[in-house]
Amino acid sequence: MCQIYAKADPIQYEARTRSLRIHGVLTTIRLENLFWEVLTEIAQRDGIATNQLIVKLHDEVTEYRGEVGNFASFLRVCCLRHLWVQAGRDLGAIPAERSAPLRAVR
Repeated sequence: MCQIYAKADPIQYEARTRSLRIHGVLTTIRLENLFWEVLTEIAQRDGIATNQLIVKLHDEVTEYRGEVGNFASFLRVCCLRHLWVQAGRDLGAIPAERSAPLRAVR
């Protein structure tokens, strides 16, 4: 199983920083290339630019939760949730409060 992960193209986990404006404020976001690819896929599905998607996600999360402490982490979770839905998984199946803690790899 580890070969699936270990053989990933290093360019996928290389981080890239992008600058964009969110309501006039210049913001930089640093994500791994694979996350940028997923965000681009979501934006294309919605018929908007990737930067527009990021602003939309920012607006929605701040409206729902208020300030977001780590927006880059939020975007990573959005990507994973998108992939989860694409795989036919139920987003409500494992509430965060009941999810099992991660086990240490030995």
